Amino acid sequence: MNFDFSDDQKQIKDQARKFLSEKCTTKTVRKLYEGAGTYDAALWKQIAEMGWMGTAIPEEFGGLGLGYLELCVVAEELGRAVAPVPFSSTVYLLAEFLLAAGTDEQKKRLLPKIASGELIGCFARAEGPGAVTPKNIRTAFKGGKLSGTKIAVTDGMDAQYAVVLARGSDDAGERGLQLALIDLTGAGVKRKAVASLDPSRGIAEITFENANAEALGKLGEGWSIASRVMDRAAILIAFEQVGGSDVCLAMAKEYAMTRYAFGRQIASFQAIKHKLADMYINIELARSNAYYGAWALSTGASELPLAAAAARVSATQAFDYASKENTQTHGGIGFTWEADCHFYYKRSKQLGLALGPQRAWKDKLVTELELSNAA
Repeated sequence: MNFDFSDDQKQIKDQARKFLSEKCTTKTVRKLYEGAGTYDAALWKQIAEMGWMGTAIPEEFGGLGLGYLELCVVAEELGRAVAPVPFSSTVYLLAEFLLAAGTDEQKKRLLPKIASGELIGCFARAEGPGAVTPKNIRTAFKGGKLSGTKIAVTDGMDAQYAVVLARGSDDAGERGLQLALIDLTGAGVKRKAVASLDPSRGIAEITFENANAEALGKLGEGWSIASRVMDRAAILIAFEQVGGSDVCLAMAKEYAMTRYAFGRQIASFQAIKHKLADMYINIELARSNAYYGAWALSTGASELPLAAAAARVSATQAFDYASKENTQTHGGIGFTWEADCHFYYKRSKQLGLALGPQRAWKDKLVTELELSNAA
C-alpha cells in the first residue's frame, strides 16, 4: 500500500510553499502581534484567488472538487508558514459541516462564498473549561431562536457565520443536541474579543440572546455530526502541525550548525544531537499518522475515528516538543521577541487546543483502539 502523495499533489504542495514563502513571512505574522488586526485580510484574499478554500468543495458548489488529499498538502504548507488566516475554522469546520449536514439550499447559498473567500466561518462548542461533553451543553436552540454563551471560539471575531452546538430539547444527553447555523452579523449576537496566546488566530466569546438561527441537520444528530466533522478537522490540522514542526526542526538545526561555543559548533555536542534526533523521531511518527489519516479521510474508511485520534495526539505532541526545543536550542536569543521561535510555540499551543484538550483526544484514541481490537 502506497501512502505517498501523487506527482500532481506534490506539485500543488510545491506551488503552495513557493507562494507562501513570498506572500507570508514572519514579518506578516509579526504585524498582527503588534496590533495590526486579527488576521491578514490581504493574504486571505490572495489565498482565495489561488482557489485553496474550494479545494475539497464540489464543483457544483463553486469549489475545485479536487479532494481531501490535495487539501492535506495545502494544510501542511499553511502550517509551515504559520499563516495568520482563518482557514481551518472556515474550510475544515464550517464547509465540512455544510457538506456533512447542510440542505441543498444551505450548500448553494454558503459554499460558493466559502470557496471564493467571501465568507469566514467558525464553530462554537465550548461553554466552560475542560472537555466538551453532551451533558455540559446549555445553549438552547428552540423555535428557530438561539440563546446562550460560547467561549474560546477560534476566529469568532472575524466570522460572518457560525455553527453552534446547542440543545434542541430537554433531553440531557446526546439525543437533545442539535447544530444551529447562525449569521453572526444579525440581531441578538454579541461578541467580545478575548486575549489569546496567539494574536494571529484570535478567539472570541459569543453571546446569543434569542437570535435567529436555522437548523443544520436533525435534532438528536448534533453530537454525532460534530464528532465526524471534528475527526476530519483533526487530520487536516495534524498536517498543519507537522508542517510547523518541520520548520522548528530546520530552524534548530540551522542555528546549531552556525552557532559556536567553546570553539565548536553546538551541533557537535551530544545533548544538542539528542534533542534534534528526538524532534525528528516525533515528527516522523506524527507524519506517518497524518498520512494514515489522509488515507482514511480520502477513502471514507471505517478507521477514520481511530486515524483521526492517532494523528491528533501524535501531531500535537510533535509540534509542542519541536517548538519548545527549537527555542531551547537557540538559547537566550530564542526567548526574545525579536526571534521567530515564539511564533511557532504559540501556534502549537493554539492548534493544540483548537479542537479540545489533548486529554479528550487521548481518551478517544484508547476507546477506538479497544473497539478495533474487539472487532
